[in-house]
Amino acid sequence: MQLKIISHTLTILVLSVSLISGCEKYLNNTQLPAGTIAGDDAFVSDNSISAIVTGSYFSLNGSGPFSGGSSSNLGNLMGLFTDELKPVATSSVTNQVYYNDALTTKNTGYWSDLYNKIYVVNANIEGIKSTPAYLYYKDQWLGECYFLRAFLYFNLVNIYGDVPLALTSDFTVNSKLSRAPQSQVYDQIIADCRMAKSLLSSDYKDGFGTTSTYRVRPNRAVATALLAKAFLFAGKWDSAEVHAAALINNGAYKLEAPDQTFLTESKETIWALATNNDEKTYEYSMYNNAMPATITPPEDLSAWTLVAMNPALPNAFETNDQRFTNWVRSTTVAASATTPSITYYFPNKYKSATGGAEKTVLLRLAEMYLIRAEARARQENTGGAQVDLNMIRTRAGLPATTAGTRDELISAVTAERRVELFTECGNRFFDLKRTGTIDAVMTVAAQQKGTTWKSYMSLWPINPDDIILNTNLTPNPGY
Repeated sequence: MQLKIISHTLTILVLSVSLISGCEKYLNNTQLPAGTIAGDDAFVSDNSISAIVTGSYFSLNGSGPFSGGSSSNLGNLMGLFTDELKPVATSSVTNQVYYNDALTTKNTGYWSDLYNKIYVVNANIEGIKSTPAYLYYKDQWLGECYFLRAFLYFNLVNIYGDVPLALTSDFTVNSKLSRAPQSQVYDQIIADCRMAKSLLSSDYKDGFGTTSTYRVRPNRAVATALLAKAFLFAGKWDSAEVHAAALINNGAYKLEAPDQTFLTESKETIWALATNNDEKTYEYSMYNNAMPATITPPEDLSAWTLVAMNPALPNAFETNDQRFTNWVRSTTVAASATTPSITYYFPNKYKSATGGAEKTVLLRLAEMYLIRAEARARQENTGGAQVDLNMIRTRAGLPATTAGTRDELISAVTAERRVELFTECGNRFFDLKRTGTIDAVMTVAAQQKGTTWKSYMSLWPINPDDIILNTNLTPNPGY
């Protein structure tokens, strides 16, 4: 794996420049100490450590994998890779590669990207734990770091399968690690989330360590939500139910109407990513971008967007589903002398061009209901599963589910997750894999795309440069 030897000096300098040049006010109001933060001086105060930890959040958005632009945004690229999205322009080579399921060892770099982020988090944990300085918010900073490591590993294991568990910043150790089984990776994710939960406050904090109304830094509930999700993916249904219930029963959170779900003030949000300089979200820029309802040739869609919904996705919504009304928009390209008119559908969860009105939501209460519904169904608690599933359906303006048996309810929850969580954090891709349905679904999707699906594609490739750096690392098969 490519865990670069990054000195504390370089890391802190880079993060400091990032924070000085563009720091989202709700994430971190902290002013960096005077002078250069470097080397042994990096972990000397709450202010300096806040700046360091905040840098890890900014690495997730901007050009990062969880809230970046179309060519780096995992939600967008996994949507193209599966059956959620399709390109409407040929100008983006990256979009074409993912849509055509044409990944190679040379055209995806998330392995090294995610591991480099883990390296920084590991270095931060070590620096915070070893500093002789008195830190008033030490538990907060450590808790955030443990949560971030769990979140990064959750994505790594779901993208690549078995992965090395790097828990130190020592390159000589990390460069010799073999792949750990997925079960062991989930054990570590769960352990890190539990550690984070024990350290974090129930309140949301800002960069000063003081209480904030903005839900952009992890708190105890955020760690609990990731625990619920990790337990679900690990097949530990009872624990998934318990941790999802902790969020459902927490009065700080509630299901919002569909038109309010993704606003900054939404009480449904458990954790969101702040935007640099309080800008509009990248999701708005990718899928909405003030696109008109009608486009007249010779204009084309590429002036506003590069991707639209795969036709399979709008067709998955039931009649009168308010999520379709509020979270999907259409644009019609008018007929020309040589082509008929055609209507395209687009994700429309993020609607505002106003900076700060929305933030990219990564964990929210609706998913907790669906996690508990599935966990209950798998434990034969069909009545409880129906109650949770119907909470989501009622919010969407739909009638109660007709699913009654264990298997019917599991299928119903899977279908509900598809239309509830579309284009969010790769949930569709991850769900297809964990439920063992990816080959069946993607074989059909590939036929529609004009490509051929092969089972090995469910695990993404690793760049050979990363394998060269670690002789104990084996490639994923098929590439």
